[in-house]
Amino acid sequence: SSTRTFKRALSSKIVPTAAEALKDVAFSGAKICVGGFGCCGIPETLINELARMKHVDGLTAVSNNAGIDGFGLGVLLESGQVKRMISSYVGENKTFEKLYLTGQLEVELTPQGSLAARLYAGGAGIPAFFTPTAAGTVIAKGGFPIKYKGDGSGEVEIESKPREVREFNGREFVMEEAITGDFSIVKAWKGDTRGNLVFRGTARNFNPECAKASKVCIAEVEEIVEAGELGPDEIHLPGIYVKKMILSKDNTKHIEKLTEGADENSGKGIIDGPRGRIVRRAAKEFKDGMYVNLGIGIPTMASNYIPEGVKIELQSENGLLGIGPYPKKGEADADWINAGKETVTTTIGASTFSSSDSFGMVRGGHVDLTILGGLECSRNGDLANWIIPGKMVKGMGGAMDLVGAPGARVVVTMDHISKNGSAKIMEECTLPLTGQQVVDRIITDLCVFDCDKEGGGGLTLVEIAPGVTVEEIRAKTACDFKIASEPLPLMDDA
Repeated sequence: SSTRTFKRALSSKIVPTAAEALKDVAFSGAKICVGGFGCCGIPETLINELARMKHVDGLTAVSNNAGIDGFGLGVLLESGQVKRMISSYVGENKTFEKLYLTGQLEVELTPQGSLAARLYAGGAGIPAFFTPTAAGTVIAKGGFPIKYKGDGSGEVEIESKPREVREFNGREFVMEEAITGDFSIVKAWKGDTRGNLVFRGTARNFNPECAKASKVCIAEVEEIVEAGELGPDEIHLPGIYVKKMILSKDNTKHIEKLTEGADENSGKGIIDGPRGRIVRRAAKEFKDGMYVNLGIGIPTMASNYIPEGVKIELQSENGLLGIGPYPKKGEADADWINAGKETVTTTIGASTFSSSDSFGMVRGGHVDLTILGGLECSRNGDLANWIIPGKMVKGMGGAMDLVGAPGARVVVTMDHISKNGSAKIMEECTLPLTGQQVVDRIITDLCVFDCDKEGGGGLTLVEIAPGVTVEEIRAKTACDFKIASEPLPLMDDA
């Protein structure tokens, strides 16, 4: 079909350029909802056009993260057009982190699942909702720095307000308010002249939620077809949510972490030493038939050591169930990534979905096991793993949602002590919490602890590494613990 045909269609939503699509929509001080996850599924053409509109500034951008330096929303950060970010993850964007820590950018860090749900609620006319995510953390209690003073003092100029907390069935739930935008910009694979959209792979992510959360949504698509060419059951987002559509001109599709499978004969992928012990022990947590979410790093490596006869299905919070191996060399696809932004393939029977559906699975207790890393754990099962105030701001991403889900089994993998020799398992965490009383088991390079997170019974040492003594563990653990049995089973034999 030709562009001329589209122009003749009275009901067509096609606009010839990004500039024309944005000219009556973008204004200084606007709140914009921007689809994408990392660099996957981001509306590059529309972002780049906004960056050329230098008169449009003071923006509040609602997006899971801000791309990377010099790409995606990172371009708008560098041009100084964004005043405030509402995000879950700073990630690898050094400009984002620097602007925030030096008081040049306001940042509302929001748990990823709550962010997706807040956007969904905004589009569905639901003013607020209660979630278990972030109960007992600084997100619920308030006082988190949104903006630092720009004088280098490190003092806070704006801090977050406490959220309403209510108890349901004996658990604390946090009230989150809906998010709506003045306009949204999203990216899809295909669109028809009525504005119906189809996404591809994990490039769907936050795009449907962002599209719904504003009265005016502009979509850029890689291919435009006539109305009727997409079957009703193929359509992921109905055209009622889309006001304008352009053909995408900028399709760089930058891959943040090009990850390819190791050659079978290279020996690559084999992990030895203390961390190898953690990885192999973590893999023994997998039980046949489990749906599992694995955090970045050591937890993800554990999927290479799944016990024989055990089949699990890996869930990725950016919208994929059924993560397969890394792609073969030269076969990576930018539209297929995991939550760590690594390129992946899919297993037979895999499925894709939006970010709000993904966290519905998590929050609803449908994920059997979560394994993730930690900076600190306490004896009562508190976990801290997302920020070192004033120094490192990565953001919580989906971790608060994953550990806060009712009934979730949470296993933390980490080195027993930090690089400077200080304890990481302690009476009470010193860093801001990811979750309160959420950890079931801690696997370190020295031992395995079970945690009585519900009953308040503290830690029990259940396994020990070969060559390690209980006395050594006591010396490197800053809290008391019980011992399950004598002699203790060895980690490598468990």
